[in-house]
Amino acid sequence: MPVTPRAVVHFEVTGEDAAGLRGYYGRLFGWEFDTSSPVAPEVSAPGEYGFTDPGRTSRGAGIPGGVGGGAGHGPRAVFYVGVPDVGAALEQAEALGGQRVMGPVRAPSGLVVAHFRDPAGNLVGVAAVG
Repeated sequence: MPVTPRAVVHFEVTGEDAAGLRGYYGRLFGWEFDTSSPVAPEVSAPGEYGFTDPGRTSRGAGIPGGVGGGAGHGPRAVFYVGVPDVGAALEQAEALGGQRVMGPVRAPSGLVVAHFRDPAGNLVGVAAVG
């Protein structure tokens, strides 16, 4: 059965000092962040996750992302691939030699996310509107 290609739909960067990371990436790339939307606590501490949307520029389209974390959220950079069913995607990732790390978890917005490690150990996210 052929696999339908899926797009990268989101990225995130997290660490213990979420505000410091947002300041760093804001100064580095000119990103602005909106911290008013809640995310799953497994992803970031409440009020610490800032969404950014680089939008379309003269150099092409960017993908939306977020920078957050807080106490107990270690450093990581991860991209998310949009899938129709997060649980099924995790099962397939495991069947192909990957390892489930988190999820599926549902954010207050209804978004369902999960993380897995590929066979080389890279962290990858999958996401679906629940």
